[in-house]
Amino acid sequence: MRKLLPLLNSGSHPGGRSALTCRFRCGDACFHEVPNTSDNEYAGDVIAGALSRRSMMRAAAVVTVAGAAGAATVTGGGQGGGARAVAADGGAGTGTAAGKSKSARGLRFGAVAPNTADQVTVPEGYGQNVVIRWGEPILRGAPAFDPDNQTAKAQAGQFGYNNDFLSLLPLGHGRQLLVANHEYTDEVLMFKGYDPENPTREQVEISWAAHGLGVVVVEENRRTGALTAVTRHQLNRRITATTEFRLQGPAAGSDLVKTSADPSGTKVLGTLNNCSGGTTPWGTTLHGEENFNQYFANASRTTDKRYGLGTGASERKWERFDKRFDVAQEPNEPHRFGYVVELDPYDPESTPVKHTAIGRFKHEGATIRLTDDGRPVVYSGDDERFDYFYKFVSSKRMRRGNSRAAREHNMTLLDEGTLYVAKLTGDSPAEQIDGSGKHPEDGQFDGSGEWIPLATATADGAESHVEGMSAEEVFVFTRLAGDKAGATKMDRPEDIEASPRTGKVYVALTNNTDRGKSGKAGADEANPRNANKHGQILELTERRGAADAKKFGWLLFLVAGDPQDPATYFGGFPKDQVSPISCPDNVTFDPHGNLWISTDGAQLGSHDGLFGAAVQGGRRGELKQFLTVPIGAETCGPVVQDRRVLVAVQHPGEVDGASVEKPASAWPDGPGKLVRPSVVSVWRKDGRDIGV
Repeated sequence: MRKLLPLLNSGSHPGGRSALTCRFRCGDACFHEVPNTSDNEYAGDVIAGALSRRSMMRAAAVVTVAGAAGAATVTGGGQGGGARAVAADGGAGTGTAAGKSKSARGLRFGAVAPNTADQVTVPEGYGQNVVIRWGEPILRGAPAFDPDNQTAKAQAGQFGYNNDFLSLLPLGHGRQLLVANHEYTDEVLMFKGYDPENPTREQVEISWAAHGLGVVVVEENRRTGALTAVTRHQLNRRITATTEFRLQGPAAGSDLVKTSADPSGTKVLGTLNNCSGGTTPWGTTLHGEENFNQYFANASRTTDKRYGLGTGASERKWERFDKRFDVAQEPNEPHRFGYVVELDPYDPESTPVKHTAIGRFKHEGATIRLTDDGRPVVYSGDDERFDYFYKFVSSKRMRRGNSRAAREHNMTLLDEGTLYVAKLTGDSPAEQIDGSGKHPEDGQFDGSGEWIPLATATADGAESHVEGMSAEEVFVFTRLAGDKAGATKMDRPEDIEASPRTGKVYVALTNNTDRGKSGKAGADEANPRNANKHGQILELTERRGAADAKKFGWLLFLVAGDPQDPATYFGGFPKDQVSPISCPDNVTFDPHGNLWISTDGAQLGSHDGLFGAAVQGGRRGELKQFLTVPIGAETCGPVVQDRRVLVAVQHPGEVDGASVEKPASAWPDGPGKLVRPSVVSVWRKDGRDIGV
């Protein structure tokens, strides 16, 4: 019988991460009271009347897998390393019948076993290289990285810290344009002798420069498959916490976003805590400002509490060096963060934009698909316990081509349209959802849903659809609008992706250990487990070809955790032939239509990793681990191309008690070197496509 590794960080943090990570990434959000105290109706409280269990979801019903299955059975890798890949041919596992048929196309690799190795572990037959590290110079004039002599000026020309979302855009001639988010800084792991109570101005300004976005040209080595950065290229760029942004859309110019430094309410300095993102059909990138609240001090208003702003000093003490981070002095400055940012990576002189029409909350990211008539639809999750997920439907059509006029027009597409929040209804009686994860009598967690309109922005103004709130208030205090609209409280909605093949939408719900606690919301059909530490993935079916549809059907495609746990579910695929997975976070699709899932805070004793899952066909639910990351790290990115997988290895070595003087990891450069977040490329050594 497969035995999982001992739990990591057991009892240290309800979200599965070290206290150090929680402290610097999200301002200890899980240790604070849940910001959402509304009494919204829950999915399990109402039995759908007009919608039968299969009326909308029959096409997405689970396929019963008869006979032999083909996923590898994964065995524990052993504490401390020695990780191995099993079933290197993508077929046989450890003595099961899996070898009698092949895995889904794109998933034919040997599943990496759960492990705690201080390395990036990939399947047998695959190679890897570090594409770029924190601190490597990317702009002309920037010096080589010197950990003992860091400066803000140097960092502004170097690759930023804690890379998260990644996008690869075409350039031609074996080159691509890599765009990366730099979510947050961990000063304890950046500076020797760091005193958290008394940071220096230079340290703070280095941190400002290490936040934001990075644009780097990368080049493929056709002989080895490695991907390397082209330093000091003319398209390379750094966006930091002090770069000027343009505020666009219905809240731009509002009194709610004006400050003493910007009485126009249209110019913002910097972007903070950029987590995941998306790539637009017109060749720009989107970036979600997530846990921005932690950077501000001395908040006091009710709206500040709904967004998790603290009443005392901030963790990094930035308010000592710039009054805009002191809410007592600049009460509107936090209202200028929490948006979706758009960047034109092909134009290093362009001004990045914050789109207020997509709403203000803790955006995990923002991903786009087009309606049949060419209008973009943006999906975005609000990464907080018991918060919501949203979509924005533009009223304007995309223009094809790369002319200047087309690009300028397309950069305005996300400023006019309607913002919606999701409300889900389960189709089983509430008493059948007991919080254990046991399926209801109909055998499926599923139901119907509706997109509730919050506000509509037009060229002539904006209209609120929420009683008691103006349109400007809806776009700036979107969480409050979601409360009033009765949206469904979810288990930390994170990345959202639509399948380019089927149109189905997948929502990663990472976890929520507060569900079912005294005074907190209990389980419902979309969030069926109390004290949920492993998370789930929701599959939405909207009317085909109409991403602007107001109704949808839904089911849980994946209920994560140990496959031996009866509460887990893998799309109907045999559970003894899948990889264990916990805490799904970012998702993407490969060229074969498989869903790839990166994890954050896995609670099964193994390091976080990247997994591929078949979502259609006879092998629906087959899930295989492709890689794991080093000690303390999170798997971010990811990008899956025909011949390459790209991941951002974020916060390696970020475990309790670690520091520059006492590192917990030796990755990526070995003992005696500073631990550095980095981007990693993985490819097949034989030069063939991934997983075929």
